[in-house]
Amino acid sequence: MDNSHIQSNSASWIFFIKVSFSIALIAMGIGIIFMPGGLVIQGYFAICSLFLVSATITLSKTLRDEHESQRLISKINEAKTNKILNEFSD
Repeated sequence: MDNSHIQSNSASWIFFIKVSFSIALIAMGIGIIFMPGGLVIQGYFAICSLFLVSATITLSKTLRDEHESQRLISKINEAKTNKILNEFSD
């Protein structure tokens, strides 16, 4: 299998993404804890925040899977086209 088309992220980029996500999550948590209002309001914002994070991760994964699927379909179509062209050139 030809691995020349595989794109991977560098270790520093992955580290940056993880640190950024952690900082954002901690900042959001601190903001909710120290925001004025009762426990009901804080709980509501905490649940909404967790749902937003979950939905963002799900959306990101779904879009990535869709992109990978389209790349695979394109590779299959390209292989079929090359096979047909090779048959005609012989």
